[in-house]
Amino acid sequence: MLNQPFFQITLPLMVTFIATIWIASWSQNKRFEDLLKRIDDLRDSLNHRIDDTNRRIDEVVKRLDGIGELLQNHDRRITTLEERSSPLARR
Repeated sequence: MLNQPFFQITLPLMVTFIATIWIASWSQNKRFEDLLKRIDDLRDSLNHRIDDTNRRIDEVVKRLDGIGELLQNHDRRITTLEERSSPLARR
């Protein structure tokens, strides 16, 4: 019974082929898991950087608002001084 070509040639080839496919799929799944982990890490890093950038932009906007208010105050003071010192206002 063991002298049949199926057991001598075909069965070992089939077992080898199935084992090769199983190992290749396992290896591929491991690669996908590694890639997914790296993508998740990159996404977390990018989100952290975006949050930092948004925080910095908010700080710059606050500073610019303060500068805008200061300029408005100076503009009001200059306008008041011009009105007081204008020769037309004295008459």
